Amino acid sequence: MITRRHFLGVSSLAVAGTVTSCQQGEGGSPNASSAGTLPSSIAALTSRADEPVPISVEERVLRIEKARGLMRAEGIDALMLTGGTSLRYFTDIRWGLSERMLAVVIPLRGQAFLVSPAFEEDRAREQLHGGPLEDTEVMTWHEHESPYALVAGGLRNRGLGTGRLGIEETVRFVFSDGVARAAPALSLSSGTPITAGCRGVKDDHELALMQLANEVTLTAYKAAFEALEPGMSQGDFGRLVSQAHAQQGFSGGAGVQVGQYSALPHGSVTPQVIEEGSILLIDGGCSVEGYRSDISRTFVLGEPTDRMRQVFEIEHRAQAAALAAAAPGVEAQAVDAAARSVIEEAGFGPDYAYFTHRVGHGIGMDGHEWPYLVRGNTMPLEPGMTFSDEPGIYIPGEFGVRLEDDMYITEDGAGLFTPQSPSIDDPFGNWPA
Repeated sequence: MITRRHFLGVSSLAVAGTVTSCQQGEGGSPNASSAGTLPSSIAALTSRADEPVPISVEERVLRIEKARGLMRAEGIDALMLTGGTSLRYFTDIRWGLSERMLAVVIPLRGQAFLVSPAFEEDRAREQLHGGPLEDTEVMTWHEHESPYALVAGGLRNRGLGTGRLGIEETVRFVFSDGVARAAPALSLSSGTPITAGCRGVKDDHELALMQLANEVTLTAYKAAFEALEPGMSQGDFGRLVSQAHAQQGFSGGAGVQVGQYSALPHGSVTPQVIEEGSILLIDGGCSVEGYRSDISRTFVLGEPTDRMRQVFEIEHRAQAAALAAAAPGVEAQAVDAAARSVIEEAGFGPDYAYFTHRVGHGIGMDGHEWPYLVRGNTMPLEPGMTFSDEPGIYIPGEFGVRLEDDMYITEDGAGLFTPQSPSIDDPFGNWPA
């Protein structure tokens, strides 16, 4: 686990700036309840909102240069981004998707440019200000005009009337198709080798932000668990988790599944009541400066059955096996295979019979992102890659057990941002140590 000392060391080297949570309310702490009305375990939590250091302009400039290096290696002449996570990653422009296209085009050589609806120009320039593309060219289009013609013209002006344009994977088809029609001499291809090639490997600053997000979420889970009472609904418990995140200065939460509904990996909307002996599977996280946590815990209110203990122990061993298998140079699929073999050998097989999903997904600024720990993925792991480690055993009509912690690849193995859950009887142990 990355230590608090490591986190503070990285923070001290980063460029200072305004400190906020990605999802923190504009008025300050997102906590909607006064401390006096909260359960004591949640009221005792303190804010950590002043700890994270934002990603600096200099860091984003280096990201753009890395993207250009990957473009050169892949034979891609320019990269087109629209609203979403990758746009924020490279430029710090925070823009949602709509039917009106705002796009940033980063050429292999020469100045990037931005295409914006004319009535959004001021807002777009406001977000460019102080960022890595502050002095970039801005082209605007009115409602009756074509933004695609502007993209084509901007590329021609940079000597790219022909060549390959990489399209970021979340760009809407109507946008990429419009560019293809406006610039028929261009060849459009996937920009994923560029965006995932940059975002898939985290640096120390990114890892520090993820470390904090994971610590905040696990602390919120434990505080909510200590406030759990019979008769609560899954919504009641979910609100406790959200309040515990808010008390620490961040917006976060968890989905909650009770009893037989814990056998559904992503749960059910059926109303559920927590009673003595109920097993709960919770799954959620928070965001710190745009970097996410994703943690699952399984526990019981009261005394678990022997069957619950047995399944938990198998699950615990499977999660540990995945962690032990992960290291630089190891194929991504081998991590999935390591966990799956433990579960199959314990009698919960074959294959996807009870462990119904992959063992993990990449995580960073998106909860699910490249690369994935799944059969068939032969990509070798690299230091700085980050994943969920979340095998599961789901017994239809009975219950499910999933343990999920976020994992980072080191120079000689792998580590978890948060410790494994010790047991179903003591799900949080001495956290925080």
